[in-house]
Amino acid sequence: MPLLTPEQREELLANGRHSGRDHVPVAKFFNPVGIGTWLATEVDGDQDTCFGLADLGFPELGTFSLEELAALELPFGMHIERDVFFAGAFPISAYAEAARETGSITAGIRILSNAARAQHGEGT
Repeated sequence: MPLLTPEQREELLANGRHSGRDHVPVAKFFNPVGIGTWLATEVDGDQDTCFGLADLGFPELGTFSLEELAALELPFGMHIERDVFFAGAFPISAYAEAARETGSITAGIRILSNAARAQHGEGT
Protein backbone atom coordinates (compact mmCIF):
# COMPACT_ATOMS: atom_id res chain seq x y z
CA MET A 1 0.00 0.00 0.00
CA PRO A 2 1.40 3.45 -0.85
CA LEU A 3 2.21 5.67 2.12
CA LEU A 4 -0.14 8.40 0.85
CA THR A 5 -3.35 8.55 -1.12
CA PRO A 6 -3.43 11.16 -3.91
CA GLU A 7 -5.84 13.22 -1.78
CA GLN A 8 -3.50 13.15 1.22
CA ARG A 9 -0.55 14.14 -0.96
CA GLU A 10 -2.49 17.14 -2.30
CA GLU A 11 -3.56 18.20 1.20
CA LEU A 12 0.03 17.90 2.48
CA LEU A 13 1.30 19.94 -0.47
CA ALA A 14 -1.37 22.62 0.14
CA ASN A 15 -0.35 22.78 3.80
CA GLY A 16 3.29 22.99 2.72
CA ARG A 17 2.50 26.08 0.68
CA HIS A 18 1.29 27.63 3.97
CA SER A 19 4.17 26.40 6.09
CA GLY A 20 4.48 27.68 9.63
CA ARG A 21 0.82 27.29 10.52
CA ASP A 22 -0.47 24.90 13.16
CA HIS A 23 -1.96 22.38 10.70
CA VAL A 24 -3.99 19.32 11.60
CA PRO A 25 -2.10 16.10 10.75
CA VAL A 26 -3.11 14.59 7.43
CA ALA A 27 -1.52 11.14 7.80
CA LYS A 28 -0.17 8.84 10.48
CA PHE A 29 2.55 6.28 9.76
CA PHE A 30 3.74 3.54 12.09
CA ASN A 31 6.17 0.67 12.44
CA PRO A 32 4.03 -2.48 12.82
CA VAL A 33 6.82 -4.45 14.53
CA GLY A 34 8.57 -1.90 16.74
CA ILE A 35 8.92 1.70 17.75
CA GLY A 36 8.23 4.49 15.32
CA THR A 37 5.20 6.70 14.77
CA TRP A 38 4.96 9.77 12.54
CA LEU A 39 2.20 12.37 12.05
CA ALA A 40 2.56 14.41 8.85
CA THR A 41 1.06 17.88 8.50
CA GLU A 42 2.75 19.12 5.34
CA VAL A 43 5.17 18.18 2.58
CA ASP A 44 7.64 20.39 0.71
CA GLY A 45 7.45 20.92 -3.03
CA ASP A 46 9.96 18.08 -3.41
CA GLN A 47 7.04 15.80 -2.37
CA ASP A 48 9.39 13.97 0.00
CA THR A 49 10.30 16.15 2.98
CA CYS A 50 7.44 16.13 5.49
CA PHE A 51 6.99 18.23 8.57
CA GLY A 52 5.22 16.79 11.56
CA LEU A 53 5.63 14.92 14.80
CA ALA A 54 7.95 11.92 14.95
CA ASP A 55 8.35 9.43 17.79
CA LEU A 56 11.32 7.09 17.75
CA GLY A 57 11.35 6.75 21.52
CA PHE A 58 10.91 10.46 22.19
CA PRO A 59 8.27 12.61 20.44
CA GLU A 60 9.56 15.71 18.65
CA LEU A 61 8.49 18.09 15.92
CA GLY A 62 10.64 18.14 12.81
CA THR A 63 11.08 16.87 9.28
CA PHE A 64 11.28 13.36 7.89
CA SER A 65 11.54 11.78 4.46
CA LEU A 66 8.66 9.83 2.92
CA GLU A 67 11.19 8.09 0.67
CA GLU A 68 13.20 6.92 3.65
CA LEU A 69 10.07 5.68 5.45
CA ALA A 70 8.96 3.76 2.36
CA ALA A 71 12.42 2.24 1.91
CA LEU A 72 12.76 0.91 5.46
CA GLU A 73 12.94 -2.86 5.48
CA LEU A 74 11.58 -4.26 8.72
CA PRO A 75 11.66 -7.82 10.11
CA PHE A 76 9.33 -10.41 8.57
CA GLY A 77 9.20 -8.51 5.27
CA MET A 78 7.13 -5.74 6.84
CA HIS A 79 7.30 -2.03 5.97
CA ILE A 80 6.21 1.25 7.53
CA GLU A 81 2.44 1.50 7.18
CA ARG A 82 -0.14 4.26 7.00
CA ASP A 83 -2.87 4.11 9.63
CA VAL A 84 -5.95 4.03 7.40
CA PHE A 85 -8.22 4.71 10.40
CA PHE A 86 -6.42 7.88 11.56
CA ALA A 87 -8.23 11.17 11.10
CA GLY A 88 -6.54 14.23 12.54
CA ALA A 89 -8.85 16.21 14.78
CA PHE A 90 -6.49 18.66 16.49
CA PRO A 91 -3.63 20.93 15.44
CA ILE A 92 -0.17 19.35 15.51
CA SER A 93 0.70 21.44 18.58
CA ALA A 94 -1.98 19.60 20.60
CA TYR A 95 -0.64 16.21 19.49
CA ALA A 96 2.91 17.32 20.33
CA GLU A 97 1.93 18.52 23.81
CA ALA A 98 -0.06 15.35 24.56
CA ALA A 99 2.76 13.15 23.24
CA ARG A 100 5.35 14.92 25.37
CA GLU A 101 3.14 14.65 28.48
CA THR A 102 2.42 10.94 27.96
CA GLY A 103 5.75 9.95 26.45
CA SER A 104 4.47 8.79 23.05
CA ILE A 105 2.36 9.84 20.08
CA THR A 106 0.14 6.77 20.49
CA ALA A 107 -0.68 7.54 24.13
CA GLY A 108 -1.18 11.20 23.28
CA ILE A 109 -3.68 10.33 20.53
CA ARG A 110 -5.57 8.12 22.98
CA ILE A 111 -5.77 10.93 25.57
CA LEU A 112 -6.94 13.51 23.01
CA SER A 113 -9.52 11.12 21.53
CA ASN A 114 -10.92 10.30 24.98
CA ALA A 115 -11.11 14.00 25.86
CA ALA A 116 -12.92 14.79 22.60
CA ARG A 117 -15.43 11.99 23.19
CA ALA A 118 -16.07 13.17 26.75
CA GLN A 119 -16.52 16.74 25.55
CA HIS A 120 -19.12 15.58 23.03
CA GLY A 121 -20.88 13.31 25.55
CA GLU A 122 -20.00 10.12 23.69
CA GLY A 123 -18.14 8.43 26.54
CA THR A 124 -21.12 8.04 28.87
